Amino acid sequence: MGLPQTTPICSFDDYLAFERGEEDRHEYFDGQIYAMAGESLEHSTICFNLATILGSQLRGKPCRGLSPNMKVLSGQYCHGQTQGLFSYPDVTVVCGEPKFHDERCDVLLNPTVIIEVLSPGTELFDRGVKFHRYRSHLDSLQDFVLVSSQYPLVELFQRQQAGFWLYSALADLDARLALPSINCELPLIELYDRVVFLPLQA
Repeated sequence: MGLPQTTPICSFDDYLAFERGEEDRHEYFDGQIYAMAGESLEHSTICFNLATILGSQLRGKPCRGLSPNMKVLSGQYCHGQTQGLFSYPDVTVVCGEPKFHDERCDVLLNPTVIIEVLSPGTELFDRGVKFHRYRSHLDSLQDFVLVSSQYPLVELFQRQQAGFWLYSALADLDARLALPSINCELPLIELYDRVVFLPLQA
């Protein structure tokens, strides 16, 4: 998420009318439209690796992966509504029949897994506000995954009963992150293939 595209408060309807006429992607947060920043080489490489890994494992299963061009709505729609989040997760997996906001089928309502690749400029928002909206408004969401693009680190939040989320993290390139909700796993060595990490500052 970058700087606001507009200063006036826009409704859901205003945003969708605007976004569907644009070539570039914009996210929406509580009435503001934000132009999405460009990707670093590492971020783009990791996203491609994720799609490759999960795509092969999901073949023949009742779940499907969706590209970063699919919007996800976190919030309840009503005419004139301004409080909510339209986001473009780096990877989304939906199981069973996808549910959409309207007949355009470009706003998903029932993701099972969301994966965000972290960038320095968006990490705080992804960890904080975005995850809060995801877990509060997406009852279908079972797994939320954060992938660092600066060093080997994959974090998993798994939905538990009574609204709790179980946290785990892997930083070993020989490790494999299990995603039981979709019967897949992410080998870190493949996830970070061709990614060059900068030396850690002392």
